[in-house]
Amino acid sequence: MAPKTVLIVYAHHSPSSFNAAAKDVAVQTLTGQGCKVIVSDLYAIDFRSSATTADIKGNLKNPEHFLYGDETFIAWKEDRLSDDIKEEQRKVAEADLIIFQFPLYWFTVPAIMKGWMERVLTQGFAYTLENIYDNGILKDKKAVLSFTTGGMESMYLPDGLNGDINVMLWPLQNGVLRFCGFQVLAPQIFWCVADVPPSERTAMLEAWQARLKGMLDEQPLSFAPTKLFDLSVQAGFRLRSDMKEAYASQPYGLTTGQHLGKPLPPNNQTKASPHDNL
Repeated sequence: MAPKTVLIVYAHHSPSSFNAAAKDVAVQTLTGQGCKVIVSDLYAIDFRSSATTADIKGNLKNPEHFLYGDETFIAWKEDRLSDDIKEEQRKVAEADLIIFQFPLYWFTVPAIMKGWMERVLTQGFAYTLENIYDNGILKDKKAVLSFTTGGMESMYLPDGLNGDINVMLWPLQNGVLRFCGFQVLAPQIFWCVADVPPSERTAMLEAWQARLKGMLDEQPLSFAPTKLFDLSVQAGFRLRSDMKEAYASQPYGLTTGQHLGKPLPPNNQTKASPHDNL
């Protein structure tokens, strides 16, 4: 069996940070298992976060009304994307697993990583209008968010000051990763690392190392399959009526996003369900 390839998209300024330590543990552990590990250190390579006309070589199709998505789709088909985008797409194409390692900024990824997502996951390469979610182009790949927080875990509970972490993760895990087809693994969250003793940070890294040893075999999080929806403009791409009836008696909604006005299914975006009945 050919060795697996893992891409780590890493966003932290400091090589002495906990995020750097988590990245290094991943490199060492996965390499030790025979994986090929590639690291995109976004700050080190000065990756440009803004999506502009500079991402396209040659003439624009409509310079009077620049539409980034349309122009990059055409440029991808004609092999005219900028060299830095093409290099990152090459890494993604090679990877079996992508680990996004970052500190949580304003309840999301740092701007430089958001720019990576916007610029690298272009239409045509990562998705088409016909190939999204469980029919997505990248459906044979796995992805996981690994990040540190400033706040303690209790602040991200359903009754916590910051709000439910499951709600916070939905735009990234469903709206970016699963939209492109990725099998999204449960996130690795390092809570409040700046305020815990060194022994606890060491324990966090040891738990991360233990998880990494079996990560490639993990089951992904549960999302609502596209087959449950009426995928037509006339129907508005909404849940099929028979599915609404089937779930009417259930205590929870389908997912964090498709909650159907019910309580959210517990830990839908943080833990894989061993009995996925979606």
